[in-house]
Amino acid sequence: MELDIDFVRAQFPAFAEPALQGQAFFENAGGSYTCAPVIDRLTRFYRQRKVQPYGAFEASRLGGAEMDEARSRLAAIMGVDTDEVSFGPSTTQNTYVLAQAFRQWMQPGEAIIVTNQDHEANTGPWRRLAEDGIEIREWQIDPASGHLDPADLENLLDEKVRLVCFPHCSNVVGEINPVVEITAMAHAAGAFVCVDGVSYAPHGIPDIGLLGPDIYLFSSYKTYGPHQGIMVIRRALGEALPNQGHYFNGDVLYKRFTPAGPDHAQIAACAGMADYLGLLADHHGIAGDAPDKGRAVHDLMRGHETTLLQPLLDYLKKRNDLRLLGPEDAATRAPTVAIDLGRAAKPVADALAPHGIMAGGDNFYAVRALQAMGVDPDQGVLRLSFVHYTTREEVEKLIAALDRVL
Repeated sequence: MELDIDFVRAQFPAFAEPALQGQAFFENAGGSYTCAPVIDRLTRFYRQRKVQPYGAFEASRLGGAEMDEARSRLAAIMGVDTDEVSFGPSTTQNTYVLAQAFRQWMQPGEAIIVTNQDHEANTGPWRRLAEDGIEIREWQIDPASGHLDPADLENLLDEKVRLVCFPHCSNVVGEINPVVEITAMAHAAGAFVCVDGVSYAPHGIPDIGLLGPDIYLFSSYKTYGPHQGIMVIRRALGEALPNQGHYFNGDVLYKRFTPAGPDHAQIAACAGMADYLGLLADHHGIAGDAPDKGRAVHDLMRGHETTLLQPLLDYLKKRNDLRLLGPEDAATRAPTVAIDLGRAAKPVADALAPHGIMAGGDNFYAVRALQAMGVDPDQGVLRLSFVHYTTREEVEKLIAALDRVL
């Protein structure tokens, strides 16, 4: 089945905006365009429901119902229970709160495994637990390829390890890590698993129930929604960790790791993400229950992205004036492509802008990964990232612009 790109782009108001005409968006890893159903729901909430939710009067009742709808529909797509889904202000904040729960729960001498492939959000908070006597073990990437080898993880696992943290894919390496295999290894050793899915979920929200991790985190503003962090915590772990919310909310799983008041409007608007995935499924004739549709839409997105990504990778690997980070095979990676130019990347990203290419040059909070691969974080990398609403013509435009600028 082929993705109907015209239908897809019709669901994103940004593509009809005069100010954005003639520009190709290749900084999606920093945040995607927002789909129309999310914008519609957010606008309606602010116009009609902007009151304290869950009250008896109609505006309040409807506001609470929309918040519940977002949680239940996203949970169904991800193959988890409704109360296993929490919302917070960002994935970075959600991870920090989780780390404080583990700080209280773990004993000195016990261990957490982190990687140097991660965005700092899923490694820094865990590393800070060393201050309380928690042993931090680093699962290191291959300096040449950026690859995380599961065999190296096996050598780090023992009875002291309580948690293994790693990314579904890195925001600079792009390689898709085998979550099922890694999770099985960690569980066999008696450890829980925390997966940072921020750089993967924009390419198809995964069936977390099938993948098997105990924690999965991603950002709705990178998955066509509002600026929230979405966190799945499976019940066994969520009920074992100390409550980080108000003491009187401790018996509600999705409130245990949300110490601050949630953004009601943005949570309600997240139901628009489910609306959008449903529209894609219906338009392409995909039937089944929510997890079935979610998996099929995931595959539809990935298929389109892979087809567009391979020509870009082929172009980059032929050049001798740059270094492509991560795999050269589009099937094994996300379309988040980081390039080491051997010089400062931001001026090159800036030079692409007059050619109608929106891209970024930075370290993208992946300082440890870049250092491990011999890239100067101060110079950073040129990052070219796209998602399923990108067209073949935009990729061709990108390649032509790179030819001129590089």
